[in-house]
Amino acid sequence: MSNADRVALVTGAARGLGAAIARALAAEGHPVVLADVLDGVEATAAEIVAAGHQARAIRLDVADEAAIAALPEVLGDWWPRLGVLVNNAGISPKVDGRKVMVEDITTEEWRRVMDVNLTGPFMLSRQAIPVLKKRGWGRIIMMTSQAARVPSSITGSYYGASKTGLMGFARNLAGELGAFGITVNSIAPGRIKSDMVAGAAPGMNEAFLQRIPLGRLGEPEEVAEVVKFLVSDAASYLTGTTIDVGGGSFMP
Repeated sequence: MSNADRVALVTGAARGLGAAIARALAAEGHPVVLADVLDGVEATAAEIVAAGHQARAIRLDVADEAAIAALPEVLGDWWPRLGVLVNNAGISPKVDGRKVMVEDITTEEWRRVMDVNLTGPFMLSRQAIPVLKKRGWGRIIMMTSQAARVPSSITGSYYGASKTGLMGFARNLAGELGAFGITVNSIAPGRIKSDMVAGAAPGMNEAFLQRIPLGRLGEPEEVAEVVKFLVSDAASYLTGTTIDVGGGSFMP
């Protein structure tokens, strides 16, 4: 099975990390489905196609169970060829670029973050598993966060809780799917250049740099390189793990 026979579905792919991951996988020969609710996902897919690769864009709210159930119909003959799922979509609500403290979080806000960051990856993985089992090969990547590793002064507790849950879900899913040739791994980025990071209050990213031994923010492409490895056959004996991509800001 070549990469051309392994369709990759990347959520949150309109910009930032998701777009970089989609570009990297397309360059490796994977037909890529870019899924997002944001304007711009079509333009990003068009750029990939213009570069000579296979890509298509779909609008998808990962918290919408009906929309996920409709993916086989929406993707048509691309769906049975699914081989890679990158659960990248996520939200981290802030007020004026600062974290929302627990006593100020509404139940509605808490549930929305959980729906997008944790329940969405669960529903997408559940939908993909029968296809991957039938093929006897698959790669599921969970994009978690270093906010799942240590307390954060930038992201709210609902974000950290959702990403910690995602890591736990990935480990358990890896245990369930290993016998079917499917690996499940997590990537925990630190402060990576993106619209989400740029939205932090003035001075917060600069202060965080003091905690990064490499002394800089990461590039989306540096995270995409790790995704490329985990998706490759070279990583076939790696499952249930979390790889930290944070310039040394977290060292377990």
